[in-house]
Amino acid sequence: MSTTVSGKSGTWRNWAGNVTAHPVREIAPASVEELSAAVRKAAEDGLRVKAVGTGHSFTATAATDGVLIRPQLLTGIRRIDREEGTVTVEAGTPLKRLNVALAREGLSLTNMGDIMEQTVSGATSTGTHGTGRDSASIAAQIRGLELVTADGSVLTCSEKENADVFAAARVGLGALGVITAITFAVEPLFLLTAREEPMPLDRVLAEFDELWTENEHFEFYWFPHTGSTNTKRNNRSAGPPKPVGQLSGWFEDEFLSNGVFQVANWVGRAVPAAVPAIAGVSSRALSARTYTDIAYRVFTSPRRVRFVEMEYAVPREALPQTLRELKAMVDRSTLRVSFPVEVRTAPADDITLSTASGRDSAYIAVHMFRGTPYRSYFTAAEQIFTAHGGRPHWGKVHTRDADYFAEVYPRFGEFTALRDRLDPDRRFGNDYLRRTLGA
Repeated sequence: MSTTVSGKSGTWRNWAGNVTAHPVREIAPASVEELSAAVRKAAEDGLRVKAVGTGHSFTATAATDGVLIRPQLLTGIRRIDREEGTVTVEAGTPLKRLNVALAREGLSLTNMGDIMEQTVSGATSTGTHGTGRDSASIAAQIRGLELVTADGSVLTCSEKENADVFAAARVGLGALGVITAITFAVEPLFLLTAREEPMPLDRVLAEFDELWTENEHFEFYWFPHTGSTNTKRNNRSAGPPKPVGQLSGWFEDEFLSNGVFQVANWVGRAVPAAVPAIAGVSSRALSARTYTDIAYRVFTSPRRVRFVEMEYAVPREALPQTLRELKAMVDRSTLRVSFPVEVRTAPADDITLSTASGRDSAYIAVHMFRGTPYRSYFTAAEQIFTAHGGRPHWGKVHTRDADYFAEVYPRFGEFTALRDRLDPDRRFGNDYLRRTLGA
């Protein structure tokens, strides 16, 4: 049976604390039938409906003044098909629980983002991705979807069934319906060897094509106010497993990357002039290391320091020039940026509104510590990214609108036409979708 739940004073907040919403009611359905009934009841009451995951988006994608659907009772694996190499999972399942459950079954997703707190539907609907030369975002690993549409009916889609919906709903922004289940392609559990090492930014940019070509998963972090980066190369391994030691793992991943980094950001927020010196120390704090473990443990890492983030996908060939422009902007400004800039890649995919739709992409993510003014930095960065035809991550801070998206997404009209058909009354609409998809 579904439960009606409410937060303090009926207020919902996202993880970063930069988005709040005041829904009329919150519902946690225990079945697809109960979710369908909740959508129909919302329509009778003239209320809009949004489903929310763990709130890891920095945009108001899931915010609503109507009915807020919480999917915490829609969790777990429905079925595993070893012949087809797929797993069907309830939409509210956190990625963390899915990874553990798959590993227990000797299975794995092919690629992952760097955190796994999100629900599977929240992560895919906003285009969450990791880094990969050949393997793409989490949404690109979807083989089938089930969603409740605006009239409360249940629609299933795949490449063979309702293919037009499948093309769009994998990164659907919650605009086409409420996802209730996702079927992912999976493969036998595999090991990755991670090689992390510092490298000068100039060298990384000069050798970027080579580093990308030679590694299945390459990413790096540039520390603003320095010429330093920390690089990470993940490649498949025959083993044996050699995970990070418990003590060294705690020291580097918890003490340095979370504990000391938190304190450094507190200091930087209180005394901005200290940030460049702190950045210099931070860039030298993490030493080179190599380790081998099952895939999701290598792809992901804990992120306990809260921040606000903007990320843009630019054509992969534009990455070196775009990052040089970003560095030049920071160097000549009075900005004090205490968070590293994260750079990843993805191959082109065929999802209508995926940030990598139709083009090989590089991602540049800029962050600011929560509570630190971020608008001037993000505005200046966004001007650089959009000059290169950048596409903002749907779940991260940006100021773009439907007119801009119609320019940078060749199939944007396909998505909006499908939305007109599936949700003509905008039952799943909100202010964010009005700006990004149009009225």
